[in-house]
Amino acid sequence: MAKDAFAHIEDKELLTKFYCDRNNEWLGILLKRYTMLLLGVCMKYLKDEEEAKDAVQQIFLKVITEIPKYKVEFFKSWLYMLAKNLCLMRIRDRQGRTPIELTDDVVAYEEMNIKTELFEKDKALSLVEEGLSELNEEQRLCLKLFYFDQKSYQQITDLTGYNVSQVKSYIQNGKRNLKLIVEKKKLKVNG
Repeated sequence: MAKDAFAHIEDKELLTKFYCDRNNEWLGILLKRYTMLLLGVCMKYLKDEEEAKDAVQQIFLKVITEIPKYKVEFFKSWLYMLAKNLCLMRIRDRQGRTPIELTDDVVAYEEMNIKTELFEKDKALSLVEEGLSELNEEQRLCLKLFYFDQKSYQQITDLTGYNVSQVKSYIQNGKRNLKLIVEKKKLKVNG
């Protein structure tokens, strides 16, 4: 197997290059990097090699058409969710759901649902961001490094000087505290 000439370039950098010049070659490098992951995910759900290969091709097309519409931060996670959702839709379709005709009313309804869902996600993200600012510095820093920057416990230890058990504790307590803060904020917004 040939060595990947772009292995030294991280996903985020490849995405940045794509967003700067819209050159699909950058996406091609990313997709090649995760082809086997996609095939594995599709095989796991679809249980059929040919259908899984077909689904991977469909995912490639979907990535090329969808990624310019969004600012994707974590490509691998986004790609995994895209693959999982596509496989689940195929399984659902396979189980005999009758397709509905896409009339203007149906399309408008779907667009309204998508906008509502995006609004809800945006609102939830805002609550999380607000909640993060209310955590103590150690918890906030460890949560951001772990979840947003996808750093390991050891990498966080190296960056912060905290020991591994402190990092685990700050993340665990930070998650619990953040959940409580966000739930209180939701009650205020909805109440």
